[in-house]
Amino acid sequence: MSATIKKAQRLRADIIKLLYYKKKSSLTDLSKRTKKSLPLITSTVNALIEDGLIIEQGLAPSTGGRRALNFLLNPNYKRYIIAVAMDQLTTQLTIYDLSNQKVLPTQTIDLNMAEGKSVDDLIAFIEDCIAKSAISKEYLLGIGIGMPGFVNAERGVNHSFMQVDGDISLQDYLSQQLDLPVYIDNDSSLIALAELNFGEARNLKDVLVVNIGLGTGLGMIINGKLYRGSSGYAGEFSHIPLSESNALCSCGKRGCLEVETSLLVMVQKAEAAVENGEETSLRTLFKDESKSHVDHFLHAVIKQDPVAISILADAAFQIGKGLATLIHILNPERIVLSGQGAKAGKMLLPPIQQALNEFCIPRIAEQTDIKFSTLTNEAELLAAASLMVENSLFE
Repeated sequence: MSATIKKAQRLRADIIKLLYYKKKSSLTDLSKRTKKSLPLITSTVNALIEDGLIIEQGLAPSTGGRRALNFLLNPNYKRYIIAVAMDQLTTQLTIYDLSNQKVLPTQTIDLNMAEGKSVDDLIAFIEDCIAKSAISKEYLLGIGIGMPGFVNAERGVNHSFMQVDGDISLQDYLSQQLDLPVYIDNDSSLIALAELNFGEARNLKDVLVVNIGLGTGLGMIINGKLYRGSSGYAGEFSHIPLSESNALCSCGKRGCLEVETSLLVMVQKAEAAVENGEETSLRTLFKDESKSHVDHFLHAVIKQDPVAISILADAAFQIGKGLATLIHILNPERIVLSGQGAKAGKMLLPPIQQALNEFCIPRIAEQTDIKFSTLTNEAELLAAASLMVENSLFE
């Protein structure tokens, strides 16, 4: 393939990506964002219209002269993205069209990533969901998967979970078995990408996105882009040695922030409180097996159960202590609290703010605001879809 054809394909993909994130745009706006000439953008958009990927959508707001046409992705164009969001115990999957509308309701399976058969179980789950959707594979752009662990997105390897035999990477193995393009990435990095494109980090340059889940993750937006570090492992917030606990972390070290701040640890403390006879609504909630103990714990927090709030407050204070360190180093304009734990909402803020008041230089801390993710449960799935969009040429 010639360099000219490759450049043309890349420009087509860049325009589609811009419209995917921004929803609609004028030719002038696309020209500015791609840094390509207006005639080149016009001809490329016209070709995309002929191919059925883009349609006209009304006029842009007036800037004093003739109002420009807006363009958006064709919601009826038959190309779909499989989005998979994994934590250590549960996997979710949905299928989106290019307008981010679900064409398959979110499917969920209990899948322990640490177990030996987890890769085969994941493949079977994805195949079952594709069959359930009745979408032909020729219309599927591919699969984006967000997962916890030390993930090297460039090589497609997860060094923490789901190892495969031989020299093949997890990403390539999944792609071969499913006969579709597959891309994997760390879940916290992807959640930051979702916040950058759809949420509270949009149009900002320096943002920290904290993923409060079964682990405690961090995605960093620096100068308007996802920051990965020299080898792809930047953002291992949970392994900052701030804990005074002697508990062993999943990484094999002691003192990691995660051993006091993950939802798994909070639930373990809640279960211990119930066993010790403390008066709490969790005693009744935990008997209900229709939901996970994590869901019950967060429900108890929202309903202001004293035991649940006390456990959450201890964890949130430690998160705030870690954030104080990051604020001093990075001076972000915003911190976004995301992930499953962000459902606790305003209950998280007082202990986090207390830690910032105690450990942060006020002149620096007051430059950073704290927001909750508005993407709720969709953050991880939107993030996984974004991973596929970032890597697709939309052929």
